[in-house]
Amino acid sequence: MARIPYFDLAQAPAELHALLGGRPPLNIYRMVAHGGATAQGFLALGSSILRHASLPVSLRELVILRVGALCGSSYEVTQHRRVAAQAGVPATQVEAVLDHPQGSIDRAPFSELECRVLDFTDAVVRQVKAPREMFDALAAELPHQQLMEVVMTIGYYMLVCRVLENFEVDLEGSDVLAGHAPWAEILRQN
Repeated sequence: MARIPYFDLAQAPAELHALLGGRPPLNIYRMVAHGGATAQGFLALGSSILRHASLPVSLRELVILRVGALCGSSYEVTQHRRVAAQAGVPATQVEAVLDHPQGSIDRAPFSELECRVLDFTDAVVRQVKAPREMFDALAAELPHQQLMEVVMTIGYYMLVCRVLENFEVDLEGSDVLAGHAPWAEILRQN
């Protein structure tokens, strides 16, 4: 049970309603709405990461799932399992990313680049700053924009997990998602 009551989204200002347009009324949004202007910034950054970044969707979802696993956020992992599945991320990769959050991942189902991104994610979550060799190796493979997007995605989803866990945000029932477009379609909306 959440530590504070959920915000009534019907009472949200127009700017917040605009950012939530087309999204299902998830508890994360109902909790973050307490943040006023910071909620708007939170949602705008999340929307940029999910809808406008150049990072391939499969890499983004692997990063998000790994951050969720490392942070112990079952809400985040549950939501992004759905997003990853709808984005075409193979179930073997999803499970490998979620296994062994205290250790390293099974490398078998991943490409060399995916392994590099996941190792980088582990380093940034656990140590804040990735070692020079690891950073340089990833920088040699990704354009600067995508490298920045990886770091922004890691940092943003660490924040998401901290909000979810500290406010003990409840996972919604399937009825909340009923009647809403699949995640893949929601993420394509502007």
